[in-house]
Amino acid sequence: MLLFLVYIFILTSFAFSEDVTEISSCEEGQLVSKIEMLELKHTRTRVVERELLHQIGKAYSKTLWLKEKGRLEGLDLFAEVRLSCKKESSGLVLEYHLPEIFNIIPSPAGKKTDQDGLMLGLALAHLNLGGDDIRAEIQYRTSVSPFFSSNEYALYASSPWFLNQPLGWNFEFLRTSSWDNLRLFEEESYLADIDLQWFLKKPYGFLFSLAYRYLNNYGYTPSVSLGFLIDSRQPNVDSRSGMYQEWLWTYNGGIANSDQNYQEYLWDSRFYFTVNRFVSGASSLLRVRLGEVAFYDRFHHGGANTFRGWDPDSLCYGTHEWILNFEERIVLKERAPVSIGGVSLFYGLQWVVGVDGAFLWDKGLPTWSDYHSALYTGLHVIIPALDRIRFEVGYSSDESEFKFFIGLYEKNIAQRWRSR
Repeated sequence: MLLFLVYIFILTSFAFSEDVTEISSCEEGQLVSKIEMLELKHTRTRVVERELLHQIGKAYSKTLWLKEKGRLEGLDLFAEVRLSCKKESSGLVLEYHLPEIFNIIPSPAGKKTDQDGLMLGLALAHLNLGGDDIRAEIQYRTSVSPFFSSNEYALYASSPWFLNQPLGWNFEFLRTSSWDNLRLFEEESYLADIDLQWFLKKPYGFLFSLAYRYLNNYGYTPSVSLGFLIDSRQPNVDSRSGMYQEWLWTYNGGIANSDQNYQEYLWDSRFYFTVNRFVSGASSLLRVRLGEVAFYDRFHHGGANTFRGWDPDSLCYGTHEWILNFEERIVLKERAPVSIGGVSLFYGLQWVVGVDGAFLWDKGLPTWSDYHSALYTGLHVIIPALDRIRFEVGYSSDESEFKFFIGLYEKNIAQRWRSR
C-alpha cells in the first residue's frame, strides 16, 4: 500500500497547474463602478455580497480579490470562483463568475469513525436550501465490516447565517443501533443537538449548545455548553492561513436519574501558514473531564481520526486526552472544476506528511508514559461537501509496522466527533 501511495504521488506530481482566476484587464488601483455576479441560478445574491470586500467607488485590489476568492470557495457552493473585469468610462466593472455545484444530491453516504470503522449508505442532501446557504441532509448508513452490525439514521441541517445575521447554527438528530467494539456494549441510542455560533465582530464569537442523548438500558444525558472562539482562518474549508482558537465548557448530566455528572473543559487550537504550494498546519486538542464519567463516554485513541500509529483498540482508553499534530500539505493540484454527467463539481489533490502526538490518561496530570507518537504520509482528495478524502499510511515505533487508514473531512474536524 505504501508503494501504491508513492506511485500516486509521482503520478499526480505532474498535475501541477497554474491557478488562472483573473484576467489582465483587472488593473490595480482602478475605481470600481459596478459589481456583477454571473452564473447564479439558485443562490441569493446576499449570500455572495456578504463575502465580498470590494466596494463601489473604492479601488480594485488584487489582495482583496484573493481574500474574496478564498471566502467564496469556503462556502462550498461553487464549482469555481473566477473574476473578470470590464473597463467602462465610469470605472471598472467586476464580474464574479460563480457556476454553482448541483445542489440536490442523492448520493452514497459515508463516514469513518473509530467506533464503527467505515460506514456506507444512502443520503439525500440539499447543499443550498432556499438559496440561502442552508445545508440539509438525511442519511442512512451501515457498517461495512461486518455489514449491518451497526446502523445509523441521521438528519442534519446547518448554516453559517440566520436571517442574514452572522449567527451560525447546526442541528442534528441521530438514531443509532450498533455494537460498540471499543466500549464493548450494545448501543441503542438517540441524540438531538443544537449548536449556535454568534460572531459579534469577526474573528471573535460566542458558542452555545444544548444536547440530549438517551441510551437504552443506561438512561439519558442532557448537556449544555458555553464557549468563546477566535476564528481568522482563510478560507474556513481547506484553510491556508490564520488560526482557530476555541475554549468550551460543557456540563453533562447532573439531573435526577442521569448516570453521569461531569464537566468538560476543551481547548481546540489550530494554526495555518502557506508559502507557495506548501501549507503548514499545527493543531492541539485538549479535553479534561472532572466528575463521574460513564464507561461509554471514555476516550479511545487509534485510527484515522485520532492517532495514525495503530488501529482503534478497546484497551487504549482514558478520561482525558491531548492530541497534537503537525502537518505539511503539498498542493499537487489546486481546486479545479469538473463536470460529471452535466453536474458541476470540483476536486483538488494534496500530498501530506505529518506527525501525530497523543496523551491519554485517567487521573491527575499526564506523564510521558501516557504519550505516543506516529509519522504518516498520504494523498488527500479535495471534494465538495466532505472537504476531503484522506488516504494515509502511518507508522509508530510502539507497533513497528505500517498501518493504512482512510478518513473523511480534515482530521481536526473529525477528531471532535470521531466515536459517533
